[in-house]
Amino acid sequence: MEKKIYIETYGCQMNVNDTEVIFSILAKKGYARTEEMSEADVILANTCSVRDNAEQRIHGRIEVFAQQKKARPGVIVGIVGCMAERLKDKLLESGKVDIVAGPDAYRSLPRLLDAVSPGNPQIDVLLSHEETYADIAPVRIDKGGVSAFISIMRGCNNVCSYCVVPYTRGAERSRDPHSIVREACDVFSRGYREVTLLGQNVDSYRWTSPEGEVVDFAQLLARVADIDPKLRVRFATSHPKDISDTVLETMASRPNICRHIHLPVQSGSNRLLEKMRRRYTREWYLERVAKIRSLMPDCGLTTDVIAGFCSETEEDHALTLSLFREVGFDSAFMFAYSERPGTLAARHYPDDVPQDVKVRRLNEIIALQNEMSLQRYRAQVGRTLEVLVEGPSKRDPGRLCGRASNNMMCVFPAGAYRAGDYATVKVTACTSATLICELA
Repeated sequence: MEKKIYIETYGCQMNVNDTEVIFSILAKKGYARTEEMSEADVILANTCSVRDNAEQRIHGRIEVFAQQKKARPGVIVGIVGCMAERLKDKLLESGKVDIVAGPDAYRSLPRLLDAVSPGNPQIDVLLSHEETYADIAPVRIDKGGVSAFISIMRGCNNVCSYCVVPYTRGAERSRDPHSIVREACDVFSRGYREVTLLGQNVDSYRWTSPEGEVVDFAQLLARVADIDPKLRVRFATSHPKDISDTVLETMASRPNICRHIHLPVQSGSNRLLEKMRRRYTREWYLERVAKIRSLMPDCGLTTDVIAGFCSETEEDHALTLSLFREVGFDSAFMFAYSERPGTLAARHYPDDVPQDVKVRRLNEIIALQNEMSLQRYRAQVGRTLEVLVEGPSKRDPGRLCGRASNNMMCVFPAGAYRAGDYATVKVTACTSATLICELA
C-alpha cells in the first residue's frame, strides 16, 4: 500500500523550493503527497530559524504532530530544514520527533525513514560544500501552475552578525547554470509563465566549470530570460554590496526580467550597518537605489529592516526612518530584533534595547511604511500595466488577480482571461497593498 507524506513549510521561498525537492526525492521511493495530516504516514515540518517566533511556532506544531502519533501508532514525525540544523539533539531528546534532517541531508530521507523504529530516532545534519540538488526535478506544490521557484545556489558567506543562516545552511555554492536553464525550460513547457531564481544572495552567484567556463549572475539572468519572451523572470534576494551595474543593465535590456528588486537595508545608520557586518554604508545603498531608478524608473523596490538591534539609539532609529522617506519603498518586511543563539551578535553584543522600545520603534517604521506604500501605489493610478494572471481574487472570486512587473498586486474584472494569461489593465484606484484596475 502506498505511503503518504504531509509537509508543513515555514519561512522563506527557499524552504518552499526545498519542500518541492523533498517531495520529489520521496516520490521515487513510493511516497505520495497528501494535504491531510490525518491520513499521512509521515509528517514533516520544514522549518525556519531566522527569528525566534518562527521556532516557537514549530514547538507548538510538534505537540500537534505528537497527538497524531498517539492516535495512530506508526506515524513518523520529522523536523527538517534550518531549525533541525540548529537544534539537532534537543529535538530528538524531546521524544516526540523521529527524524531530524538538515537542509543538505534531504537525499538521506529515504534511508532515515527506513531506519526509524520505536526508541531509535534518526539524525543527519551534515552540511555540504557541494550539494545543490541540481539533478532533482522538484514536485511543484503551487496551486496555480503559473509561477515556479528555482534554486540557483545554496548557503551564504556573508555572516552578518545577527543572522543564523550561514550556520544552518552552510557555505555558499552555486548550481550548474545548464541545469538551471533546463529546469526553467521544463516549467515553461508545462505552462508556467514565471520563474523566481532563489538564493540567499543571488548577486554573488558564480559558477566555474571544470574547463574554466565562468557564469556570473548577470549572465545567468540573461540565459533564463532568453528562453522565451513570454517567460517572466524574478529573483530574490539581492545584497546591496553585490548588486552590480551589469545585473541592472541586463534587467533593463530585457522586458521579461521583472522590474522589481528586493534589496534588504536592515538599518539606515552606518554605525549599526557596520555592527551588523553588512559591508556597505547608507551612502552606498542610496547610490545603488539611484542607479536602479536611473536605468529603470518604474522598478519596484522592497526591503527588510530590523528595529532595535543591539545598542540602537534614537538617533540610529531616526536615520532608518529618514532613509525610508528618502527611498520610498513599495513595501517592507519589518521586524523587531530577536537574538539568535550562536550568531556573532549573540556572542559579542548585549541585546540591550528594551522590548517596549523595540516595539515602539517597529510600530513607527510600520506606520511610516504604510504611508509610503499608499503614496507609491497612488502613483500608479492612471497607468496601463501588463499583468500575469494568477487566479481568482481571494476577496471577490468574480475578479482576477495578478502581479505587474513591479510586483504590485492588481485586481481586475475577469473578462475572458484565466491563470497564466497576460492581461493589459488600467489602474483606476488603490489601497496601500493592491491596485484596483479595469481591463484596458
